[in-house]
Amino acid sequence: MELPLKECPFYLTDEQIAFVSQLLSEMTTEEKIGQLFLPINYIEDEQELRCFVRRFQPGGLMNRPAPAKENQARHRVMQEESKIPMFIPANIESGGNGIATEGTAFGNPLQVAATDDEQYARRLGEIAGAEGRAVGVNYAFAPIIDIDYNTLNPITNTRTFGNDQERVYRMAKAYIAGLTEDGASRDMIYSIKHFPGDGVDCRDQHLHTTYNTLSPEEWENTYGKNYRRLIAEGAPTVMVGHIGLPEYVKEINPSATKKEILAPGSLSREIVTELLRKKMGFHGVIITDSTSMNGFYAHMSREIAVPTAIANGCDMFLFNFSVEEDYEFMKQGIQKGILSMERVDEAVTRILALKVSMGLFEKQKAGTLVPGEDALAVLGNAEYKKYAAECADRAVTLVKDEEGNLPLSPEHKKRIMVYVMGDREDFYGNQKVGDMFIEAMRQEGFSVDVFDYSRKFPDPSATTKEFLASYDAAVYVLSEGTSSNQTTVRLTWNLPLANDAPWFVNDIPTIAVSFANPYHLRDMPEIKTYINAYTTSDYTVRAVVEKLLGRSAFTGVNPVDTSCGCYELQE
Repeated sequence: MELPLKECPFYLTDEQIAFVSQLLSEMTTEEKIGQLFLPINYIEDEQELRCFVRRFQPGGLMNRPAPAKENQARHRVMQEESKIPMFIPANIESGGNGIATEGTAFGNPLQVAATDDEQYARRLGEIAGAEGRAVGVNYAFAPIIDIDYNTLNPITNTRTFGNDQERVYRMAKAYIAGLTEDGASRDMIYSIKHFPGDGVDCRDQHLHTTYNTLSPEEWENTYGKNYRRLIAEGAPTVMVGHIGLPEYVKEINPSATKKEILAPGSLSREIVTELLRKKMGFHGVIITDSTSMNGFYAHMSREIAVPTAIANGCDMFLFNFSVEEDYEFMKQGIQKGILSMERVDEAVTRILALKVSMGLFEKQKAGTLVPGEDALAVLGNAEYKKYAAECADRAVTLVKDEEGNLPLSPEHKKRIMVYVMGDREDFYGNQKVGDMFIEAMRQEGFSVDVFDYSRKFPDPSATTKEFLASYDAAVYVLSEGTSSNQTTVRLTWNLPLANDAPWFVNDIPTIAVSFANPYHLRDMPEIKTYINAYTTSDYTVRAVVEKLLGRSAFTGVNPVDTSCGCYELQE
């Protein structure tokens, strides 16, 4: 079929279209198959990496966050060994720390949304784009436009811009504007994700196929509306998740089998081709989410699923279990008739057209696909840190302070017991937030004791009055964040008798600060003072301390429903 390459999002000239056609005609079947794949790279040795790229010639290759010089050097090797310039993506949804350890940890999308000010989403996009480009990234796996409807969803949570559809759209649009410099920079593309939309289910697509169970009308008025708008505004790629859309599939195909109705988007012709491609008019590149997830594996044998993903409408195949095996599965799928060469050519044409539109071939000739080491000076610079601190300050949200427990001061509430729950380094290796908070409070002059979780039973010789006489206030530092493959996102109390529970809430001021999950009031509804801070960064810790001491006003706006539907928490 003839593709509309002169239209959005490619906007190619006749000369560029001729170049794509000529290049496609000169490619071998193996080279075309290579363009369909975007593996993740775990190879550190330079020569081994060079051999890998020479052998497989993938359409793209992704590195996890590492020191900037190391990843920049890997990107240079990858581009040098690739006949066709590569997509180099990164999860820079929260800042440049998504590709480089020195990158700016600007803040989770939910923190940005809590400012209710699009300028911070734009700043996030600008910083993520500038730092990504410096390392050699040309593809942002962002923004996330999922809607956090289900408070028990273990994935969406702070990775989203909240549960308000319009705020999600406004923030995503601003992020894109910053990332692309208002569309002036075509060298950095992006994916809106995760189609058809996460946040309705309470489960994790890393572990099994999950479902967006909205009716076609409900979906069109929420997720569909945002996807349609961003597609019309030029989204170059859409990432399709392992998320089913059963009610819409039944409308599109009334004779669909149960297996077809329950298929993940990544393997569903109805969701990818009939809905996204035909009904919504998306002409750009469609890429699967990571096929290392069980939500992809669980639907059919991988041997069949690999070619089926492309046959049913996806253009690129993200990540692998075994790269060599998946390449063979794709070849076998063509030989067995699961996947036609016509469909392969269509997918590769879109991939090549997008690379042409980005100017990658010109950069390849000029040797500028990856900048020099001097470009890395932009990472984590003072201006970016200033913006990150501003965002954190604007975002911290006072959900409630029913008994006027704030502000705290070392003169009147010096002795504090701190309970740290769920604390750990985050995905990017940021310092434990509990340690940062305790140190900051001690520097302010507070006497801080930290609850000892090795104490499984109350001391039989102690009394409640002795505890209450020892402390002027208690603070819960909550860092029980959501993450893939961890489906429990609730507070877990100390066994066997929950001796860390806030039994003293009616006797001394008790404050809870969540740096990760905004929904913890579900598990501590008796808390009279509750604060959401959204991100485990030093910027956020400093902002929280300033507000606890009354030196800074709370300005954050709840981007989600913190009542979680609990009767006693609702207004």
